[in-house]
Amino acid sequence: MDGKAVDLEGLRRGIAELERQIDAVRRIAVSLSTVTEVEELVREALNTSLALAQSEAGSILLYDPAKQKLVFEYVVGEKADELTGIELELDQGLAGAVFQGGETVVSEDVSTERAHLRELGEKVGYTTRNMVTVPLMSAETEPLGVMQVLNKRGGQFDEYDVKLIEIIAAQIAAAITTARLHEEARLAAVVRFIGNISHDVKNMISPPMIGAQTLEMVANDCFRKFDECVRSHGQPGDQTADLASSMAALRELYPEIVEMILEGCDVVQQRVAQIAAAVKGRVSEPHFESAAIVSIAQRVGNMLSHQAQRKGVTLTIEAARELPPAMVDGKQIYNAVYNLILNAIDACDEGDTVTLRCDSVEDGEFPTGNCLIMECTDTGPGIPDQVKARLFTDEAISTKPMGTGLGTRIVKDVVDAHAGTIEVESEVGVGTTIRCRIPLGRAGDGADAKS
Repeated sequence: MDGKAVDLEGLRRGIAELERQIDAVRRIAVSLSTVTEVEELVREALNTSLALAQSEAGSILLYDPAKQKLVFEYVVGEKADELTGIELELDQGLAGAVFQGGETVVSEDVSTERAHLRELGEKVGYTTRNMVTVPLMSAETEPLGVMQVLNKRGGQFDEYDVKLIEIIAAQIAAAITTARLHEEARLAAVVRFIGNISHDVKNMISPPMIGAQTLEMVANDCFRKFDECVRSHGQPGDQTADLASSMAALRELYPEIVEMILEGCDVVQQRVAQIAAAVKGRVSEPHFESAAIVSIAQRVGNMLSHQAQRKGVTLTIEAARELPPAMVDGKQIYNAVYNLILNAIDACDEGDTVTLRCDSVEDGEFPTGNCLIMECTDTGPGIPDQVKARLFTDEAISTKPMGTGLGTRIVKDVVDAHAGTIEVESEVGVGTTIRCRIPLGRAGDGADAKS
């Protein structure tokens, strides 16, 4: 009888745990049908895992192929803010071991685990007692990252807890894989669409470019004939003098107009190409040459001044002093400055100001020294925290209707291509400052880069 009673009790426990697992799957399934963003889904799944496994904290580390590191992407618990974004080498900690080994590790006492990264807990001030580390794998067994559930309340993780965590981890991995596939398909469609637009834009801007070039030739010929006519009549009279004065004004104005048309057409083509590259997640290799940054900024300011005026926004380009030339890709820097100023103008309302300040620090080492500084400040509405957190990342979002966030990605790509840095300061209701620092000289250029 005792043996049968023990078996019955075990059966009851097994049924209870099976019900708990089914409930976990049900909860995740509900989330899959109601949550629209993978970030929300993963966070909800992680919370569900902690609740059902009666644990204090948990985290999901995803593999970043570009950096070849594991990154704390999602963290739940009292130290979430400190841990989120921390990067680990692939051979660091239990997370690295499980990621590379592909097998779940249950740590009943992490203090006895040689692979446990104790210094990380000490850094954020959190003590881990026990932990389950589960690999996140795609359907094709491609490692995506790991999931860790920490500190079981009131005891140790048992086999039922581990099975439950593995089930939820599999759901999370499937959600991440599906989201990535959808994103890849969406980007492929966008790239094809932009390719078509690029072709159409090239066809559409050819007539104004040809027209501007023709106008320049005709105007030059007209001015030449006018000068010959004036000379042939000897001393000009009042009417001739008035006509010559009017022609002088036109002669001074038309080259600027022609240049604006041609440069505008060229910028449009570059802009479309830059957007296509940003959507694909890459920027063309920079062609470094000595360039005057203030001159580039002023050209952008001239191009966007009319747009600022239409919105009633005051646009100012400032230089702290005469700046040394910097080794940069002039076209890419033009695109970055263009997007910085354009985004600021778009964010502002009538009466606001946008100021681009250029400066440099020639002494010291980058990033505090030996750097060019481009600082775009506006008095617009400021950036909400949830938007600022994604700014200059692949997950950048726009607060503008129909906005894509590509402008900030273009800026980030250009700054990255120049081995620079970006800082963002913003306060809702006050305004925003975006500060880009770029090395004045390239590695190996020596003093020539600054001369």
